[in-house]
Parts: sequence; structure tokens; C-alpha cells
Amino acid sequence: MNITLPQWNRGLIFAAAVIVLLIVLPVIGLPLNWVLYLFLFFLYLAMANMWNLLAGYSGLISLCQAAFIGLAGYTLVILSWMGIPFYVGIIGGAIVAAIFALLISIPVFRLSGIYFAIGTLVVPEALRIIFLLWRPVGGGQEGLAGGGAGYVLKGATGVSMTELYWFALIIAVASVVFMRIILRSKLGLGLAAIRDNDSTAASSGVNVFRLKLSAFVIGALITGLAGAIFYIYQSYIEPISAFNIRWTMTLILATVIGGMRTEEGPIIGTIVVVILHFLLARYAGISLLIQGLILVIVMLVVPQGIMGYLRQFQVYRSLLQFVTRR
Repeated sequence: MNITLPQWNRGLIFAAAVIVLLIVLPVIGLPLNWVLYLFLFFLYLAMANMWNLLAGYSGLISLCQAAFIGLAGYTLVILSWMGIPFYVGIIGGAIVAAIFALLISIPVFRLSGIYFAIGTLVVPEALRIIFLLWRPVGGGQEGLAGGGAGYVLKGATGVSMTELYWFALIIAVASVVFMRIILRSKLGLGLAAIRDNDSTAASSGVNVFRLKLSAFVIGALITGLAGAIFYIYQSYIEPISAFNIRWTMTLILATVIGGMRTEEGPIIGTIVVVILHFLLARYAGISLLIQGLILVIVMLVVPQGIMGYLRQFQVYRSLLQFVTRR
């Protein structure tokens, strides 16, 4: 029996074609700077998707994502000093980030709204101070920032940029797939009910704490994976940058610019963030201020984000229907 194209899921075919193209780009001679741009795009996308899951779909304004990234990076580097392969360190870093999320959920989940955001904001700062004072493997590397508290990743020279690119692509695709699965599951429905009104959700039989904890730990796990891969690329880590609020600002920018509570939003927003990352590199001293101003302007002009704004137009809705129609 002949099968015509309209009977296939066009969205799935298009996504598969894009993924195959992204896989082969480094092999066919894509310039190294473009490989770096895409590498950062993949990592930021995975992190932004997880922040969108927490803030957009669960109502958890988490400002401690830098804690998960920094802990995953430190776990990776410390394990490398113990002679453990880097791919084990990536998994180990993600697990440590997830366990840490599980531990801090006990106190921070007693808070809600703005108090939850403030409670999570202090976590990376506390970790920054701890790692500035603590020498996990007996002393930092000379010449690194952070008062000698930094460490070089051992064995990083054996990993090519193409391999890191592929690792980052896998994490990005996995984050998109996980989001689609979660949002169409009972977990996604429960999180939406909690976001709208957690008291009503609880009275309807929804286990509010368990669902919030599930989203929090999943977000930490995938954010940790992305963070560990970033520190293989950077090949060293130190507390000031590892637990920096810039990480959180990047994720908020990507999600808000693209559109919270939309699956496509973090993709569009991350493209904008990567462009800003390189444009603002020369203004390192005030780049955080500039990003903050951009965030405020976007929230005032298009509070629903780029995707939320586009969804108002019939042309976009018709195009989306055409692509995803079976």
C-alpha cells in the first residue's frame, strides 16, 4: 500500500531531518566558531527547557540553577583527579546535582512565591563561599581565579570539540523530548494544576509536594548534565564563575524572551541569548546590567514572549497546523 506524505507526522520528519543535519555539520567542515556557537546553544537550550519546566509549567521560580551547574562541574573535575573517565564524571555530576536538589527541597519547599525564589537565590552564594574556603583535593591550581580554589580538569585534552558538540546535541534533544513527554503525562497535568492553584490541586487529590519534587529533581539532573559538559569544554572550574548568577540570568532571558509555557519558546530565546553572549563579550563589566535591561524591556513590550506574540497571528497558527498535521 502506498503511503503519502500527509499521513506521516510532518513535525517528526522535519525534526529528524534537522537532527541529522546538526549531527553531520562538524564532519562536513563547519567552521570551528560556528561549532562553538551551536555547542553553547545546545547547552543553554537544555538548561532553559528545565527552567521553563520549573517556572513556566510548575510555578517554581527557582533561582538556584547555578548551584546544580557548579556542583556537577566540581564533581566532574574532582573525579578526573581521581583518574575516573570523564563520561563517568558527567553522569556523576548530574546525580550529585539531583541529590542536592532532593536535599534542599526539604527547606525551600516550605516557602512559596517570592519567598521560594529568594530562598533558592541564596543557595549558589552559600556554595560559592564553601568552595572558596574548601580544598576538595588538597589545594587549587595556581594562577586561576577564586583565590587558588580553582581546578584544572585532567584528561580534557583527549576530548575533541566535535565530541563535545555531539554530547551537547544529545542533551538538548533529550531535554526537548522529556518536555514533550512530561507535559503530556499525568505529571504535566498535575504540575499545571499546581501552577494555577496549589491549594485547589491539593484538595482535588494531587500530591503537590511529590510533583514539585519530581520536577525539581528532573530539572537539576538535566541541568547538571549540561553543566558538566560545559566544564569539559572549559577544562577548569573555580567557585566565582561556577556559582555565578549569570547562569540564572541566561536561563531566565532565554525562557522569557522566547515565551514561557511554550515548548518552542526556549529554542527561540536561546538563539537570542547566544547572539547576545558573543555581542556583549566585549562589555564584560556591564553585560549583566545590559541583559537585565533587555529582560525588563521584553517583559514590558511582549510579556508573553516571542512565541506567545506570534501565536496571536493566524499565519503562524496555520503554519504550525500544517507542520504537525498527520
